[in-house]
Amino acid sequence: MKIERVDENTIKCYISTEEMEKYQIEYSDFLSRTDKAQELMKTIIRQAHEEVGYVPPKFAFEMQIMMVPDQGMVLTFTEKEPFDVNDQAKVDAFIASLKEFVSKLLQQKERLAKGGQTAGPAKDTAPVRDAINRIRELKVDEAVFSFASLSQVIGYADILPAGLRIQSSLYKMNDDYFLYLKQGSASYDRFGRACAQALEFGDLYRVESGCDEMLKEHGECLIAEKAVRKLKGGR
Repeated sequence: MKIERVDENTIKCYISTEEMEKYQIEYSDFLSRTDKAQELMKTIIRQAHEEVGYVPPKFAFEMQIMMVPDQGMVLTFTEKEPFDVNDQAKVDAFIASLKEFVSKLLQQKERLAKGGQTAGPAKDTAPVRDAINRIRELKVDEAVFSFASLSQVIGYADILPAGLRIQSSLYKMNDDYFLYLKQGSASYDRFGRACAQALEFGDLYRVESGCDEMLKEHGECLIAEKAVRKLKGGR
């Protein structure tokens, strides 16, 4: 195999027909991500690191496959940015609204504690309601959060109310865990609260329609459905 570095974020790997026969690999193996394709990709990445100093991206990469008649195939690996530039303003606004929401909730809990009351489910005072309204105006109903460890994901799931009707899936890429949340049949207030509380344990990774597609393509699915409920010990 011949490895060529195109730029800081891109490498190409040339695989001859003889090598394809040696590895018993075909174009379709990469499309369906068979075990043979996965193992060969690991070999390519190791070789690229040794030969051209390639370091695989922390989050994800895009792979293009081109067949060369009578010669073999060319695989191109390009690092994928966590956010699309066009969505950055929306992402920044979403994060700001979530942080404001968390701040208002904490202030409310402090006031309740000083008054000798138990916090219980947070009530919607006017400032909290304003923060939720700003989140709603962004029309966000899907988000992905990253966590440094599985214990952080479990800690987050534990603080969420039982019976929360959001959709959720858990993935792993490299050493990080990614939780996909979708509003589902939950109210927007509850979905906004769930997203806000996620910031106490992890970071917002992506927010846009279909933001779980990248996880499905490049990540390892650990829990496909009802991840939050299952992590809380529910069935």
